[in-house]
Amino acid sequence: MAKLEVKAIHTFYGNIEALKGVSLSVEEGEIVTLIGSNGAGKSTTLNTICGLLTPRQGEVTLENERIDLFPAHKIVTKGISQSPEGRKIFSRLTVAENLEMGAFTRTDGQEAIKHDMEYVFNLFPRLGEREWQIAGTLSGGEQQMLAIGRALMSKPQILLLDEPSMGLAPLLVEAIFDIIETINKQGMTILLVEQNAQVALSVADRGYVMQAGEVVLHDTAKNLQENEMVRRLYLGEEGL
Repeated sequence: MAKLEVKAIHTFYGNIEALKGVSLSVEEGEIVTLIGSNGAGKSTTLNTICGLLTPRQGEVTLENERIDLFPAHKIVTKGISQSPEGRKIFSRLTVAENLEMGAFTRTDGQEAIKHDMEYVFNLFPRLGEREWQIAGTLSGGEQQMLAIGRALMSKPQILLLDEPSMGLAPLLVEAIFDIIETINKQGMTILLVEQNAQVALSVADRGYVMQAGEVVLHDTAKNLQENEMVRRLYLGEEGL
């Protein structure tokens, strides 16, 4: 049974239907990616999973427990954490304070939280060097590292990553995705939304293609890389 399952969800913004029966699953230990153009519904899907939006129809289950009726903070305690699009760090707090905010729902004590902060600093040495720096003064790449680190501080079972490469130089994109692969190899299950379909499919096990609020294609990442429509629309290959 899938660790995370999204079953025919319909999510609205007012009267506008943004998701039209989206279904997907993520198995334990996988990296699954959602690809599609802007406005396809990728971020809306993540925000529905983590409780920032509530579907009008359908359901979301984590290890067979329905979670779509829970508030967002409760979903975090159940084991889902998101690094959001645009990072949304607390710009006036220090790096360390941002990481502490990621652990806000935890009840296992300061020693365990301190241990996990050291883990984040080992993953992202730049953050360790800037532990007491005000987060708003970090570079874009450092802020992205902080957003991922903050999400990890809740000790999630599943990490949702929304556009981790947005606005970053190619070398930084490579560094961020090396870390994503490292986290996954250490056992973290990941659902990834990424505009750069080429890099997303290069690290993912499976992928879903979204168009206009619907899933139109689902396959292994390798097969999607070879799919004519995906190559033409999302990988920038002409003349296919």
